[in-house]
Amino acid sequence: MLSVARYGTRDLARATEFYDVIAALLGARRVMERDELVAYKGADGGMFLIGLPFAGEASVGNGSQVGFSAPSRDIVDAVHAEAIALGGTCEGTPGVRGPDGPNGFYAAYFRDRDGNKIMVMRVGP
Repeated sequence: MLSVARYGTRDLARATEFYDVIAALLGARRVMERDELVAYKGADGGMFLIGLPFAGEASVGNGSQVGFSAPSRDIVDAVHAEAIALGGTCEGTPGVRGPDGPNGFYAAYFRDRDGNKIMVMRVGP
């Protein structure tokens, strides 16, 4: 359903240093680079953009969150660990949310260097 999500940053070089690692772990790649914006595209066609705001300072949305699908629970763990190692902050360690099983929801939560909230998740084993 969702095709594009975007977050703002105060420092694009610092943000892309963070998201280059996260995107690579998720199998995504850069598909657009401009002075004010970088876009990543996943194998499913979904895109994530990080960029400087059109006007004013970047701010963190209260209650907003972007979620990335991971191909395995191990990748959820790896993305969360790398995000924290790169200066992100933990908002929820990797684990099953709700009942486990063939449709078990496994997720981790963190904030990027700008304070934007990210979820990485896997449905299934």
